[in-house]
Amino acid sequence: MLRAASAVVALFVLALPGLAAGQTDPGTLGTKLMQDAAIRRAVEAIRAAEPQTLADQARICEVEAPPFKETQRGVMYAELLRQAGLTNVRTDKEGNVMGELAGAEPRPHVVMAAHLDTVFPEGTDVKVTREGNVMRGPGIGDDCRGLAVLLAVARTMVKEGIKTPGTITFVGNVGEEGLGDLRGVKYMFNEGMKGQIDRFVSIDGTGYGITNVAVGSLRYRVTFKGPGGHSFGAFGLSNPIHALGRAIAAISNFKVPTQPKTTFNVGRIGGGTSVNAIPFEAWMEVDMRSSDPASLKGVDAQFNKAVDDAVRDEDARWGQKVLTADKALVGNRPAGQTSPESPIVRAAVAVTNALSLPVTLDEGSTDSNLPMSLGIPAITIDGGGRGTDAHALTESFDSTESWKGSQRALLIAIALAQK
Repeated sequence: MLRAASAVVALFVLALPGLAAGQTDPGTLGTKLMQDAAIRRAVEAIRAAEPQTLADQARICEVEAPPFKETQRGVMYAELLRQAGLTNVRTDKEGNVMGELAGAEPRPHVVMAAHLDTVFPEGTDVKVTREGNVMRGPGIGDDCRGLAVLLAVARTMVKEGIKTPGTITFVGNVGEEGLGDLRGVKYMFNEGMKGQIDRFVSIDGTGYGITNVAVGSLRYRVTFKGPGGHSFGAFGLSNPIHALGRAIAAISNFKVPTQPKTTFNVGRIGGGTSVNAIPFEAWMEVDMRSSDPASLKGVDAQFNKAVDDAVRDEDARWGQKVLTADKALVGNRPAGQTSPESPIVRAAVAVTNALSLPVTLDEGSTDSNLPMSLGIPAITIDGGGRGTDAHALTESFDSTESWKGSQRALLIAIALAQK
């Protein structure tokens, strides 16, 4: 069979910041891609390989990757990238695993990524079961699906001899979930690959959405402290838990915009040593989100005032000044967006249309938050199929026609690696 190994697939010029002016409308490129015989063969090949993609999805998921402990899965994924035929496979200082598919030139440099970590703690039973088209297991959709699709795209491009003008780096990154606070992509963009990434795509979750709006978040762990004492003998001391309660009451009454959607939540609380002791410490964890930086800044100001007022009012109640509150910022995901009219979004929409898939532009909190906040063209795409119960032990993935997600990711990778 004739393959494209001897020729670079260069169908159009994609007009992105810093690059040449476009000669082809990104909105029509889906059709143009499918007119190329080598690309059509690759699209059919990745469909035919979907059983292997699903098998990869299961075996990746059966390797634990709890928060901050993704190493074991990372070692496995690096070997899978090598087996796919990528070059310069390596693990950076933060734990991100990556391999390259060299283009005719180093730039444009496209990063296609999926996150290695899950929300599930160490010791979780990660066995994957399968009944018909439905796979079940913690993390099977978020983001074992993304990791498997990323691997399938790399393997198919190598096997089918698809060589693009620009270079693609495939990355399994750490720290997307929870208090990981995007540490993987933060390291990539701020240190490891700073100034080297022209376009970024995260494959995260299931379905066929395109996320172009980044919901930013601020997360705090607030610790209230005081001298503590006996509940009867030391009665009259300022109480850290009472101060915490005052703060929560104030937070529950925050006024926030409905558009853009802005949210707040006290997710965890703790403290105290005994029912008959005035505690010396109490803590809470707070999450605030918005896609609008100004709205996020506004709710953050309300939060800081609520905590300060709670300390002041609890001390004033007892005529003392003994309480303190430490507001530790434990999560900071920047807000941002990639315009629906930007070439990268229009390209993704065009590819989605070419495959007769539904087009949905979404907002969310993903690894793309970081590049969006830096003004680097970025989107997050779903990996196909249908998922339910994400972040729950009952998480499931319905693989009916899931190959369509693999095909779309393949075409998007090829499209964005054009000059």
